[in-house]
Amino acid sequence: MTRSVKVLLIAFTCTISGIQAQEFQGIATYKTQRKVDIKIDSTQVGGMQDEIMAMLKKQFEKTYILTFNKEESLYKEDESLAPPSAGGSMVFISNMGGSGELYKNIKTQRYVQESDLLGKMFLIQDSLKTNPWKLQGDTKNIGNYTCFKATLEREVKSVSEMDEVTKETQTVTAWYTPQIPVSNGPEQFQGLPGLILELSYDSQTILCSKISLNPSKPIKIKEPTGGDSVSQSEFDAIMDKKMKEMESQYGRDDEDGNSFKIEIGN
Repeated sequence: MTRSVKVLLIAFTCTISGIQAQEFQGIATYKTQRKVDIKIDSTQVGGMQDEIMAMLKKQFEKTYILTFNKEESLYKEDESLAPPSAGGSMVFISNMGGSGELYKNIKTQRYVQESDLLGKMFLIQDSLKTNPWKLQGDTKNIGNYTCFKATLEREVKSVSEMDEVTKETQTVTAWYTPQIPVSNGPEQFQGLPGLILELSYDSQTILCSKISLNPSKPIKIKEPTGGDSVSQSEFDAIMDKKMKEMESQYGRDDEDGNSFKIEIGN
């Protein structure tokens, strides 16, 4: 084979590889679970502790869909499986806003996220944080994929009943697979040499239950556009203000500020 033919063959192979990488896309389904450890005064709920705990647990069991390609992703709750709002004689009042679609662009290192705060929609636009992952030697299989362990330490705020803000270190554990060469994952976790299939921190676990690679119907990933545009720091300031207003109105029961009020009645 002549040198010119070899050069042309290499160029052709690189072109095909580039096209395949550019077109690589997929859909991953994740399920979330969280341990519920809440003390309920039996004198206030009339023997409904088990029913309330079951409903609370159900609120934290959600299904999310991550559509992705090499550069972009869109993470959102599966609306068809979303739990109905609590109604009837039981009302749950949360002091936190609900997150909508999360768009990430790995190439430009930016994200856009919808967030509903007490009925008002915000559009958070900011730069992706660099996750300081530490690659571990542990491996395990998740479905048909061989996964590797990675961990990171991050600081999270904790607010006491006396409104004292402290910082504590939280360990995040991820299991990723190089068999899916996408540096992405659920929520705002990315930066590993493969798609994250399992993620755990605090009392929450996010586990991938289904993956579809290069589906026959092309995937379209669009940035969310609804809501008032703010940076992450601006949104955090608004959130803190609203939380203090709710604390004044409803009170707060736990030390980390993630409490809610349960009303029993007609």
